[in-house]
Amino acid sequence: MDREIVVEHAQAHCDALLAGEIDRAVENFSEQLRSNVGALIAQLPLPLTEASVESVEVGGSGYVAILRLVGETETVRLQTRWKERDSRPTIVEASHLAEPTAPAATDETAIE
Repeated sequence: MDREIVVEHAQAHCDALLAGEIDRAVENFSEQLRSNVGALIAQLPLPLTEASVESVEVGGSGYVAILRLVGETETVRLQTRWKERDSRPTIVEASHLAEPTAPAATDETAIE
């Protein structure tokens, strides 16, 4: 398994989610993740209006792909960990990446 193969599978996963083909997207999940698929899918901003692969990097014994999933009212960045299972790239972990919060605006013209 190399980076380019993971990129292809991650993009195919995004394409399936964007098309609303959840069954096809779930094919990329490990058996463990499939047992909890409802909770994972419930965290996504479905239906999606955009889905893309932000990055794919080596991470430990596998690869880490960051997916950007855009719904009508929310954008989610999902960190997925891919490892080779049954001779193909498989998502073995998925978690939301926390978005930095914007600092509170200050009113410098306030009168004390």
